[in-house]
Amino acid sequence: MSSALEALGVNENLYRALLRAGLSEQDVAVRLEVDPKTVRRWLEGRVPQLRHRWALASILGQDDGDLWPQVRAARAARTRPPEIQAVYGHRQAVPAEVWRRLFESAGREIGVLSRSALFLAEDADVLAVLGRKARTGVGVRICLAHPAGPCVPERGAEHGTGEGGAARVRRALDLYAPLRESGGVQIRLHRATMYNSIYRADDQLLVSQHAYGIPVERAPVFHLRRIEDGEMVATYLESFERIWVGALQLE
Repeated sequence: MSSALEALGVNENLYRALLRAGLSEQDVAVRLEVDPKTVRRWLEGRVPQLRHRWALASILGQDDGDLWPQVRAARAARTRPPEIQAVYGHRQAVPAEVWRRLFESAGREIGVLSRSALFLAEDADVLAVLGRKARTGVGVRICLAHPAGPCVPERGAEHGTGEGGAARVRRALDLYAPLRESGGVQIRLHRATMYNSIYRADDQLLVSQHAYGIPVERAPVFHLRRIEDGEMVATYLESFERIWVGALQLE
């Protein structure tokens, strides 16, 4: 089988990974928002663009070097901080199951630090995971921007959205309210100037970067995992705690 695939010019590693995951070329195309012909070219040996490569590797639960050996060989000539598990070109490139799997993995603590995190609040599956984790004893902390705080109108002016930012925060608070009312979930409101949004599950983070004048959903997202002597995760967690301590408990 292996020699037959190689003879056909098929990327055997990717082909077998898709089979194990039960995903077709069409499934991958839909999730990554690409043409099915593009996925076919990947199977035929072409190496995807970086954001697509990491996104597909994340969906399949593998390192991109396992799916594309030539990538591993090229990587030997350079290094990246070992805490970085993946980098997505923008938030919309992060598959929905990556967010759910992140929160599902938590055994101790879940943390959300954002302006509104409305995209999560509107995901019923994510809300169900957060509620279930809270009921099993996992600490869940959600820290959103105060609707009347300085960063909300500033961000609105930056993007020309006016009062839309405050409305998004209020909408998110309404959606998160049942979690707080059921117990086990803390919600606070901060007035901090934000340079990123942080989504935590124990020692794993998804960190959404902020760039001036760019909607946050179009900015890169880092998937990080804490390692011994690592500094990146520790830095973001310290930032989270500083904002949390100064935030107001939701009445």
